[in-house]
Amino acid sequence: MRIALLSYRSKPHCGGQGVYVRHLSRELVALGHDVEVFSGQPYPELDPGVRLTKLPSLDLYREPDPFRTPRPSEIRDAVDVLEVATMYTAGFPEPLTFSLRAARLLRRRLTDFDVVHDNQTLGYGMLDLARAGIPMVTTIHHPITFDRRVDLAAARGWKRLTTRRWYGFLAMQGRVARRMSHILTVSRSSARDIAADFKVAPDRIEVIPLGVEPEVFQHYQDPRVPGRIVAMASADTPMKGVATLLEAFAKLRTERDVELLLISRPKPGGRTEQLLESLSIKDSVRFVSGLSDTELAEVVGSAEVACVPSLYEGFSLPTVEAMACGTPLVVSRAGAIPEVVGEDGVCADLVTPGDVQELAHALGALLDDPDRRARMGAAGRRRALERYSWRAVAEATAAAYARAIEDTHRTRPTRGTPHADR
Repeated sequence: MRIALLSYRSKPHCGGQGVYVRHLSRELVALGHDVEVFSGQPYPELDPGVRLTKLPSLDLYREPDPFRTPRPSEIRDAVDVLEVATMYTAGFPEPLTFSLRAARLLRRRLTDFDVVHDNQTLGYGMLDLARAGIPMVTTIHHPITFDRRVDLAAARGWKRLTTRRWYGFLAMQGRVARRMSHILTVSRSSARDIAADFKVAPDRIEVIPLGVEPEVFQHYQDPRVPGRIVAMASADTPMKGVATLLEAFAKLRTERDVELLLISRPKPGGRTEQLLESLSIKDSVRFVSGLSDTELAEVVGSAEVACVPSLYEGFSLPTVEAMACGTPLVVSRAGAIPEVVGEDGVCADLVTPGDVQELAHALGALLDDPDRRARMGAAGRRRALERYSWRAVAEATAAAYARAIEDTHRTRPTRGTPHADR
């Protein structure tokens, strides 16, 4: 099959969408399919055999200059005007503007592809492509409605108004999702939330879990660093539960010699940096970011305990990667995390999301029990190898493509030319 894989942003390191695009596209090519990735900034890191077509946005949120003002010479067309105007009015434009750019390009190339796979964009441009007659599959990792609820709960005063405006794109995503025929998601938990929050018929949603590279994320033989706790947070937002972890770590720090390694980049002057100061743990917490997969695996494999304190996860790749490294886990009983690790406590200890005392107790108990850590780590690696494979993800996704193609051809016996709808 000839596959167009769309992703409005594809952060290469420590970002779920970029990880998904890279590994899925690689395995689809290994299965003999032709894959062309279309992405805005940040662009994905792709493997040999996968083509990348860049659909540049104005990149208004790039580091180290987020919410920047573009130069007049950067404005190319009406979509760029829409993008900067939405940012100026506190909205998040990228899902919509990327979808419009993608639809504009792909309408001219409809005969180049057998199927279009949209990775969580859910912009109005996707409806334009569906009307043009191209078979479409959509992945929704989880509905961002949960992120909105958590961020609104943490916001105060005028921040509540700007937060509500920022998430204005969700109304569009819900409308688009309800009109998509073939939706993939990564867990039963996400499927339930998509059906509930986006009002999508459950029988249109298929669950395909994500995968891990066992050759990269492996059980290293080097001794683990005593007292090291590692956690990954792809974004410095309340939903990732970093504040809960820092408070729990501060309690542990008064009782024992421990260090916390956060694979993340805190917002300058944000809540995380403020907590480090107020809790007096700045000397015991380190941040690393921009790691390759091999470097990430080495860091995760160096810790005695890994922690996923999120208030919600649609799947949680960091959880599976820690399991594959044989690193014992303390995780929140939130979203899909219990589904990923199992509820029986064999692969991970589960704690109440946001409960500082319970998290501190679980981390301390596991640090004090090396035999249990060894058993838990071994069980986690077995579960990761048995259940989570990128090759299986690609095979199941290719089967979904075939069904979408068959259904589209059955309802539209002749697909239009690139200008059939114009």
